[in-house]
Amino acid sequence: MTLNELILIGVIISALVLIIYVRLRPDLVALLVLLTLAFSGVVTTQEALSGFSRNAVITIIGLFIITHALDETGIIQWAARRINSVGKGSEKRLILVFMISGATLSLVMNNIAAGAVLLPAAVRVGIKSKVRLSKLLIPLSFGTLVGGMATYLTTANIILSGLLQDQGLDGLGMKDFIPTGGLIVLATLIYMLTIGRRLLPTRDSISQSVTSSNLYETYQLDQRMWEVQITPESRLVSCELGRSEIGQKLGLTVVGIWRGHKAILPPEPNEIIRSDDFLLVMGREERVEQLEDWGVVFRHENYSVNGKHNYDVDLSEVIIPPRSSVIGKTLTDINFRTHYGLTCVALWREGRSYRTDVGKYILQVGDALLMVGPAAKARLLAQDRDFLVLNGNQQQPSAPSKAGWALFITAVVLLIAIFDLLPLPEVMLAGAVAMVLTGCLKMDEAYRAIEWRVVFLIAGMLPVSIAMVNTGLAVRIGQLMVDTFSGFGSLALISGLFLLTVAVCQIIGGQVTALVVGPIAVSAAIQVGINPQAVAVAVAIGCSTAFLTPIAHPVNVLMMGPGGYTFGDFFKVGLGMTIVTFITLLIGMVLIWGIH
Repeated sequence: MTLNELILIGVIISALVLIIYVRLRPDLVALLVLLTLAFSGVVTTQEALSGFSRNAVITIIGLFIITHALDETGIIQWAARRINSVGKGSEKRLILVFMISGATLSLVMNNIAAGAVLLPAAVRVGIKSKVRLSKLLIPLSFGTLVGGMATYLTTANIILSGLLQDQGLDGLGMKDFIPTGGLIVLATLIYMLTIGRRLLPTRDSISQSVTSSNLYETYQLDQRMWEVQITPESRLVSCELGRSEIGQKLGLTVVGIWRGHKAILPPEPNEIIRSDDFLLVMGREERVEQLEDWGVVFRHENYSVNGKHNYDVDLSEVIIPPRSSVIGKTLTDINFRTHYGLTCVALWREGRSYRTDVGKYILQVGDALLMVGPAAKARLLAQDRDFLVLNGNQQQPSAPSKAGWALFITAVVLLIAIFDLLPLPEVMLAGAVAMVLTGCLKMDEAYRAIEWRVVFLIAGMLPVSIAMVNTGLAVRIGQLMVDTFSGFGSLALISGLFLLTVAVCQIIGGQVTALVVGPIAVSAAIQVGINPQAVAVAVAIGCSTAFLTPIAHPVNVLMMGPGGYTFGDFFKVGLGMTIVTFITLLIGMVLIWGIH
């Protein structure tokens, strides 16, 4: 094994450790990988930076802009309303509707965006139909994933096509994914309606708890809500709430103030604390105990057990959606309480509720926030695209009069892609430009539509694929796969590559997996003489088989809070989805690709 191969292996392992254990942002890790490979001489400077001009990156940029134009012109909202109107009914019917809807939207747009668009519709339909969201949102998430298997317009699929072209082979197109992916969509629908839906958890979710009596149990607020009394000797008397340091020093949140015979909800930061006020605070008991040193009476009883006053708070659930500008920031950083007039009392992330120091958590996609405040303020928040208020009305599209143009441009792009009439990167970029020229989007909006994190992640990790080919590491590992599986036939080799892809995907996501496993798969296919396009399709589908853990794909994360899911919920339902996908893929390899 050469020195460059050893360096490359070290870089890949280090990148995985940084992403999984150190929890550095994947796009930052990708840039570190790019620089390390360039400075070490494993790849040239030109090769290290070539990812930013690759066909895959240009195609993805165009896809982001076209998708956003469909949103801005109201086409996506119209589709969501139609689903909302036809989806009311039985649990089984709703599962079918949302799974098909997710799969359909994923044919023409980013999976995460499809999930974000359909999520509010699922919440409204679930509440009106009295069907628990825990029965709907995993099918919705899985629907977007399997829909991505049947289209070229999925990040991993685009990457695999580019890797084929890098080795002088024909790339992939829509016609390569539709037959095999379509079979998988049909098979997984049948599975979800017959077996999968019986494995879905029966649980009251955060989003539906607004109208239920067990809201405090859902967020576990009853364990952290306390009522304290301000004495005349307290240092807090005549102090503005914002300057009291209750939040800054103790990490507590003041939800309300009871004064005389009325409640102040939520109190403004400039509200003056008075003697004999009762404060309703959220936080750990040991933190609240420290208020006794400030001249506050604390009876060590949960408010839910012995609350003296009825605050009658208005509650709203808010999700952090993709492309939100608050991702990576804290509520304190953006002065949320002052700016929006709402108080965040709890955060739900990956199946767990956090109720102390909520304002100090760095926000991530899919975080669910429980807000206290006037309904009017929540309605105003719903107009801000940085937040997804599940029980509110989202901002109206900015260019509804251009919906016809957006639909026409998208249809033309899809037809060219399906029939492979022109190179797709140029077509996608032309479609994006056409959206701006026709007024569907402004140029600044087009820039904001691009998921730069994804662009830098892919461009930064592409040198890994180049290095794997140039150093011969892809051939070496491919040969190992061939030696292990080829004795059992071509299908066995494809099975091994698919299962390897699925296993890696659950940990680091499909985009990075495509860049790491893709070169190995293509090299193995060439060595054995199997159709490399068929192998690339199998690996691309494996990159979308992100059913076993919520962290395997951002669309799963997006559903966790509203659905009240745990990690185990995804594995319980997703294992069957993975098996069905695997079996159907092999059938597709035989019937459609002629692999035996």
